[in-house]
Amino acid sequence: MRHSSAVVLVFASFVIEAVAQTTPQNKASKPQAPAIPATALTESAAESSDRLPVKRVVLYKNGVGYFEHTARVRGTQDLSIDFTTSQLNDVLKSLTAVDLGDGRISSVRYNSIAPLDERLKSLRLPFGEQVTQAEYLSALRGARVEVHSGAVTAAGRLLSVETIHKQHPKDDYEEDVTAFSIVTDTGEMRNYELGSGTSVRIAERELTDEVGRYLNLIASSRARDVRRMSFTAAGAGERDIFVSYVSEVPIWKSTYRIIIPEKQGEKPLLQGWAIVDNTIGEDWKDVQLSLVAGAPQSFIQNISQPFYARRPVVPLPQSVMLTPQSQEATLEGGEQDQVVAKLGGETGAGMARASGGGVGGGVFPKNTPNAGISARSLTQMAQVQSAAPAAQVTNGQLFGWLESQSPEAEGQSLGDFFEYKINQKVTINKNQSALVPILQAHIEAEKVTLWNEHSIPLRALWIKNTSGQVLDSGSFNILEADSFAGEGIFETIHPDERRLLSYAGDAAVHVKQNSNWSDEPYRRIRIAKGTMMLIKEERKSIRYTIRNADTEARQVIVESPAEGGWTLSPDTPKPEETSESFHRFRVPVDGGKTAELTVESVHPQQTVYQLTNLDNHEVELLIQQKRMTPTMQEAFDRILKQKVKIEELSNQISQRKQESDEITADQNRIRENMKALKGTSEEKTLLQRYVGQLDSQESRLALLRKESSDLTAQQTQAKVELDRMIMEVNVDESF
Repeated sequence: MRHSSAVVLVFASFVIEAVAQTTPQNKASKPQAPAIPATALTESAAESSDRLPVKRVVLYKNGVGYFEHTARVRGTQDLSIDFTTSQLNDVLKSLTAVDLGDGRISSVRYNSIAPLDERLKSLRLPFGEQVTQAEYLSALRGARVEVHSGAVTAAGRLLSVETIHKQHPKDDYEEDVTAFSIVTDTGEMRNYELGSGTSVRIAERELTDEVGRYLNLIASSRARDVRRMSFTAAGAGERDIFVSYVSEVPIWKSTYRIIIPEKQGEKPLLQGWAIVDNTIGEDWKDVQLSLVAGAPQSFIQNISQPFYARRPVVPLPQSVMLTPQSQEATLEGGEQDQVVAKLGGETGAGMARASGGGVGGGVFPKNTPNAGISARSLTQMAQVQSAAPAAQVTNGQLFGWLESQSPEAEGQSLGDFFEYKINQKVTINKNQSALVPILQAHIEAEKVTLWNEHSIPLRALWIKNTSGQVLDSGSFNILEADSFAGEGIFETIHPDERRLLSYAGDAAVHVKQNSNWSDEPYRRIRIAKGTMMLIKEERKSIRYTIRNADTEARQVIVESPAEGGWTLSPDTPKPEETSESFHRFRVPVDGGKTAELTVESVHPQQTVYQLTNLDNHEVELLIQQKRMTPTMQEAFDRILKQKVKIEELSNQISQRKQESDEITADQNRIRENMKALKGTSEEKTLLQRYVGQLDSQESRLALLRKESSDLTAQQTQAKVELDRMIMEVNVDESF
């Protein structure tokens, strides 16, 4: 009956609610607000009064945000802010809390949560975060349990748990089975297999409660991650409380709209938006929002979790069980020294807030007045569209309306960064995102066709950022002729910087290129201090043929490679601009016509030789290139002749050394033979013969040594003469 009554009550409530929605009401009557219990109102008001609302948010490009909270307090009052654990880590290392009146912040508290593995250590059962059935039963060994297996029921104490290999009864394979045994009250041991037909119940109340506590801890690890930080402002009278910190937030993104006007001569209109996500635990209600195009250094440190030092485990000494001992008597008395250890600690000092408020560890953005609430602009836009529901809003109407609106944000330099300060107050509830207007300005732009060898011809805008603000990197799309024309992305563009933004393909333009390489003779030869420097040029010529199949003229921007070490020749037209990788040339092409562009680049090559290494090959190459002057010819002839002389002397020295080595080897052979003749009948005759040979060889060795010494001296003198000849050569010829 209870279930039936519940269904009837729910259905009746649904019917009443449906009737209330469909019944027409009197226009004069006001809908009645639902009744709220007084206790609920009191609790809600109390919670609201204790909250410390966020008033200012500064978001950075590295995924951090700077937050300011302010509140008006009276007397001694507690205030709170909700964070997640990941936020709390950043808050604890960046928090600034200041009482701006005569009071002080007496304490800052937050709920501490020990890691799950540390909380599990408080349990009697040795459970980890992941527990298998076998591990669960092993932890219960010795506990009293009741086992139900089919029709069999038994009670006793859990004795053992093990994994066994069991042959499957039908199929020829083994499987692992968890088996356990209990000892009944009569001392009988019974064995069971843990399976779907077997259940085990703990028969001890304390252990059952312990398992429940374990499951509660596991469930709590999935609970909502909320860390509430409370501030106690102690003092008297009314005053303001200021709290600031840095917290991890999603990176804000930029996206732009470029509206091309229909009238000739008018500048395109650039509109910028920022995509902002609020994923923290607090609502942003009427906050002053600033977006900074910069990434100050920041890091993550897990300091909100309690940290446990790992202490070494020292075993007890083996002599812990002592036998009675008799101590020796003291022979001399004396005073015992006393040592007193004094322990002290220092508390960390908080950061004081400077005037104006701090941003990200010492960067203080300037406060500027609001320039108007631009939400009114959105309302006016809706009125323009609703005024003529059957008519189409043309590109010209949209351009004119947007042109009349006030700026949505103010851009200003912020040290090394750039800040977009939103003029209107922003409200973004937690876990919500919003598109926030940051820019609306005219820019200089020219429609061109962009081409390089790595891409097809593309329609592009060659813009100049005349907005006076830094354009943060992001996506953009083009509105032209009352429709979508294309989209793309760009990197950060600084004020007055030019940039090509491609957004669509241009099927009417076709480009063909032909390359030609040439290796020019040496154009300069410079010889000084024994070093010869040869300089020549390598030339590359690329001819671009551009065909415009459309009836309208095109301004084609050809991107020709700009390689390191290569320079444009004087015959090449001057490029419009040069980037890191390309020279950009403008080529006007009339409708249905073809145009050509020739780009010639020069690459100087420098080769360095030491004249001591000069050979006939280098001389012949210079003669072939008609780069040999009479002065160089004379100097090179003398140097090569002297090198030949040195080479001949070196050969003569080598010949004499070779002969000396052969004589020395033959003498060693003779001496070995003389040793072998001792005691033989032929000793006397052969010894006289060998002695004669050795005497003749010694005379020859003496002559070879003298000749080698003379030749070495001549070679040394020839090398000195060669060095003198080389150092006297001084040539600098250009061709």
